[in-house]
Amino acid sequence: MRSLLLVPASDTSRIEQALKSGADAVVLDLEDSVPFEEKARARENVRALLKEMEPQQPGAISARGRKPELIVRVNALDEAEFNADMVALLDNPPEALMLPKVCSIDCLDRLMRHVGPIPVVAIAGETPLGVLTMPSLAEQVPETLIGLTWGMGDLAAQLGAASSRDENDLLTDPFRLARTLCLLTARAANVEPIDTVYLRYNDTEGLRSDCAAAFRDGFTGKLAIHPDQVPIINDAFTPTEEQITKARDIIAAFETRPKSGLVSVNGRLYDRPHLIRARRLLRRAARYGVLEPEEVGNFS
Repeated sequence: MRSLLLVPASDTSRIEQALKSGADAVVLDLEDSVPFEEKARARENVRALLKEMEPQQPGAISARGRKPELIVRVNALDEAEFNADMVALLDNPPEALMLPKVCSIDCLDRLMRHVGPIPVVAIAGETPLGVLTMPSLAEQVPETLIGLTWGMGDLAAQLGAASSRDENDLLTDPFRLARTLCLLTARAANVEPIDTVYLRYNDTEGLRSDCAAAFRDGFTGKLAIHPDQVPIINDAFTPTEEQITKARDIIAAFETRPKSGLVSVNGRLYDRPHLIRARRLLRRAARYGVLEPEEVGNFS
């Protein structure tokens, strides 16, 4: 998933916009973006939508166009609203859940006891403890965990930070640490690393820069808070023709020298880790329709 668009589940008009946005996943939010007095209505909206979508399979075509994956962000485990979320969702479960304020494997284990095999995207690093314990999530990875992201707003509030970014729009040290640990933990756990939101939704150049840095470092997608952010995020996390050509050249060079640990391509040396990255990039290109699956098979 490149783009995961968060939308308040209490707002049906915004849900409709989100479903048409082109996002790879729409995250129906029952947590922070929904005031307490609207949470019951938000659950009913989610139940109705999931029931409507039930006959379709991931990737199916509906009147709205390509169907995004539906993910529901529930309330945190220790909040009173969590149990009400479970009652509302388990008859018609979504394709995945997003669990906030994850600070240990125990959080994921407790969720699994409620929901069974439903895939989960975990939000970690929303508290100081969550940042410090994030690497432990890679020590015993539940089969249902498919992605890991981090939360900037809650962490800033917990730290009492005046801002999460400096005068150059770069993350300050505490938030860079949380972001880095999210990436390292996700890769160690072999799940998708998903970067957090860029809050200035009307700053397109800032978003492009933020996405480029995340793609460069190894993130595979990013949370969005506005439909206008989706095309920029999708573009940033879709491999370009130049990147695909380079990946093909690296793979082809290793195929001509299968026993070599080092090859030269266009005057630059590449080792086996570059081969792994090249194959991964081609698989992602196929996933997002840039390549045909059989083209990737030729370079697997």
